[in-house]
Amino acid sequence: MRELNSVEEKILDRTLYLIGKTGTISVPVRAIAKEADVNVASINYYFRSKEELINKTKEFYIENVESTIEPLEDDTLTDMEKLKAFSERVMDYCIRFPGITILSKEARIAKNPDSLFKEIVRVTENMNQLLDQVLARAFKLSPEDIEVPHTILIASIVHPLERIVAEDKTDHYLLDQDRRSGYIDVVIKMIGDLPKHLNAMR
Repeated sequence: MRELNSVEEKILDRTLYLIGKTGTISVPVRAIAKEADVNVASINYYFRSKEELINKTKEFYIENVESTIEPLEDDTLTDMEKLKAFSERVMDYCIRFPGITILSKEARIAKNPDSLFKEIVRVTENMNQLLDQVLARAFKLSPEDIEVPHTILIASIVHPLERIVAEDKTDHYLLDQDRRSGYIDVVIKMIGDLPKHLNAMR
């Protein structure tokens, strides 16, 4: 993706925000212009068409997802530190772009996915695989036991913030970085207690 100027990045930022807020990629250009505090002519100038804007938004999304993966691949971190850093990045991302699952869902259900939708599926699957590997090592989990802790972690760090932002809450404790960090510690500790319960599920 070419380097963006500040206006372009703001437009893409707000487009992703509105996709999450509305739950669809069919966001009107006028709504994007209003949210980005620019006029429609500026959007047409920088992106030429709605299709190009959506394609650049997909690329912007891919770059952001890849940035959340970085801690999982950082060999200077312990596995527990990887889980904490990954969770913090995902939660920060969810605040900035509520509904980050929307583009992933659209990519998966597309009947004739374009190359960017295919790349969204690829980076999402790569993230899930890396997360599974870290969870397995951190908590000594077998492959058949990984789905439950994976689901609990993702649900715990994505869905609360989607709801908070969708409901326009501004004073929720998860919006505070320090309290959010403490919340992540609790979630990871709960996952650490799962193996004994997973045995009972077999």
